[in-house]
Amino acid sequence: MNTLDAKLILEAALICSPQPMDLRGMRTLLGDALSADAIKLLLAELQNDWAQRGVELVTVANGWRFQSRPDMRVYLDRLHPEKPPRYA
Repeated sequence: MNTLDAKLILEAALICSPQPMDLRGMRTLLGDALSADAIKLLLAELQNDWAQRGVELVTVANGWRFQSRPDMRVYLDRLHPEKPPRYA
């Protein structure tokens, strides 16, 4: 598998995954075609590719995930504004 294909597969999987993905899961996804170090390099490339977008690729305690950038919060909160509780 070439690295461009692997990068596209990782990107799609990370965007579509409901939970963070760990390196072991990524290696399984790619059929163990790439080492963990090679995958880390691809993840760094993806972070760079998405650097000027509204979402970012981040590492968290249990893996990697895409999330909205903190400065987008004010806009995204408009989609689901908090309503004060109603008391009967």
